[in-house]
Parts: sequence; C-alpha cells; structure tokens
Amino acid sequence: MNYLQPRAINILMADDDEDDRMLTQDALEESRVLNTINFVNDGIELLEYLRNEGKFEDVTMYPRPSLILLDLNMPRMDGRQALKEMKADVNLRQIPVVILTTSKQEEDKLRGYDLGAASYISKPVNFEGLVELMKNLGKYWIEIVELP
Repeated sequence: MNYLQPRAINILMADDDEDDRMLTQDALEESRVLNTINFVNDGIELLEYLRNEGKFEDVTMYPRPSLILLDLNMPRMDGRQALKEMKADVNLRQIPVVILTTSKQEEDKLRGYDLGAASYISKPVNFEGLVELMKNLGKYWIEIVELP
C-alpha cells in the first residue's frame, strides 16, 4: 500500500478537561505526529472558532482545522449539539470529526455516527495508551486519508 507523504495538519480539540488537553498535546509530541493543535473548552467555543467569531477572528492564529477531536460531555454546549450544528452547516460539514470521549454508552456511539462523526474512540486510561492512539490517529489521518 502506498501511503501519502506525511504532512502537517491542523487539529482542533474540543474538551473542557485541561488535563486531557495537556495529556493529548504531550501524547502528540511523544508520538512525533506532525501537526499543530488548538484547543477550545466547549461546543460554543468550537463553533465560534470554526466561524472565526469573537476571540477567534484572527484566521492566522486560528486556522481552519483539518481534523476535530471532540469530547461529548462539555459545559454550555456539549459535543453532540456542536456536532449536529457543524454537520448542518454547509461550510463546516466536510471537516472530519473524531469523537474522543470517556463515554462508552452505545447510544452515544450510535448518535455520534448518525450525526456525522467519522470515528468514535474511547479515551485510553493511561498516557501510554494515549500516545499509541495519537500514533495511530496520526498514521491514519495524516498519512493515509486524503483530507479536503
């Protein structure tokens, strides 16, 4: 199988847990995945970022992501509602969304896919698992998949 040459992509992670954000960034660095990553705290900030509204107006500082890592359980607007709004927006719906969450409920998985998620992944319980996950995500989303 001929994989594409590795390239840097912009990743946006929507997660209200600061520890999870920091661990994910560390795991990406540890896994040596080429990328930039930005973070938002909830679904409202996610949509503002994607639409370059409010504090996210600067397109050079807040570029359009190639991939979104989305937690489901966040304050103000949860990941389910944010995903629904994203996929209803003609300007945002083609951005791949990987649900990365602690929820293992079958209903959340089914609903996530129904709403247009590209993948559903349960968060690993330790840092080594997260590093391995980031390696695999990197290999798939950066080297194999052709993103718009």
